[in-house]
Amino acid sequence: MSGKVSVDSYTNVKVLSVGKAVESLYMAFVTIINDNHPVHLLPSFMLWGPPGVGKSQGVRQLAAMLKAGTGKTVNVTDARLLLFNPIDLRGIPTANEDKTLAVWLKPKIFQMDDSTDVINILFLDEISAAPPSVQAAAYQITLDRTVGEHKLPANCIIIAAGNRVTDKSVAYKMPKALANRLCHMDIEGDFKSWKEWAIRNGINEKIVGFLTFRPSHLMSFDATTDDLAFTTPRSWELVSNIMNYVSDDINESYTLVAGCIGIGIAVEFRTWCAIYDKLPDIEGIFAGTCVQVPQQTDVMYAVISSMVSYAAKHKDDMNLIANSIQYTQKLPPDFATILLKDYMAIEPDYQQRLMTIPAFSTWLSKNGRYFNHA
Repeated sequence: MSGKVSVDSYTNVKVLSVGKAVESLYMAFVTIINDNHPVHLLPSFMLWGPPGVGKSQGVRQLAAMLKAGTGKTVNVTDARLLLFNPIDLRGIPTANEDKTLAVWLKPKIFQMDDSTDVINILFLDEISAAPPSVQAAAYQITLDRTVGEHKLPANCIIIAAGNRVTDKSVAYKMPKALANRLCHMDIEGDFKSWKEWAIRNGINEKIVGFLTFRPSHLMSFDATTDDLAFTTPRSWELVSNIMNYVSDDINESYTLVAGCIGIGIAVEFRTWCAIYDKLPDIEGIFAGTCVQVPQQTDVMYAVISSMVSYAAKHKDDMNLIANSIQYTQKLPPDFATILLKDYMAIEPDYQQRLMTIPAFSTWLSKNGRYFNHA
């Protein structure tokens, strides 16, 4: 046998969005840490999911949340087990001082700060792509928190991630002994949690607007096809970098964009980008001087994405934010709801700052019911 099996044999676990998985991990670890219990009371975690779904971003998001929630420094060590041999995890053998015994030099990835004001996250990425011999070497890490003679510090959280066999990526069957040492989560693409992340991380406004209009295009990965370019949260981030740092003109950057997400969706995205030539004056909206309101549905989605992008860049100028909220009074309630929900995602607890704006509180008291249906 090749060692590869159908994913169906080990997916009797909860399917979660990246946001929900991160939220679950955060609530568990922040409770343990703030109650001064050792983190090894919780198991090591395994995040399964297709390529590009956002597993690595989720771990970095967890680190940022733990930093804010505990007041500690959080260090993430990214160890790609695919690049290791089993012996690499133990270190390099050398003689002791009197040349009578072999001792093992600790690999640099396990050199961590063990102070109480630090949290370490050891991220074992692409673990399912590692050969079975390397996965077997990870047994000690995930359960006993040791590697040969080396012991991980008490402040170290262990999270592993990998693709499923049916994702047609390099993946091997995880040995039962290793699987039983882990708490498993199956990660799926989810537009809502991705959008909150995108707003906070400067993803290009045209991409956010397009995917708000067509959320099914966030994730077009299909393991049954041989397509090389397809959409995932990761490939959209690549497109965002191209548009933010190379050219925001889709006609100039189209070749690169199509190379990341495929021709079909790239053509549709290029057509969408033309809408931005029809937008009202966004700066005028925030200055309180623009009263023009679009009527077409697609243009309203584009206006919202541009307003959210502008608001995120000027989030501390509450006068500008207040003017933009006044403008929402002219929008249909469902579009105003999308806009204000996106405003609340600009940063954690930003809703509390919005509540200081009378127009926001008034809108919320009259139209809060729309949030339940957004």
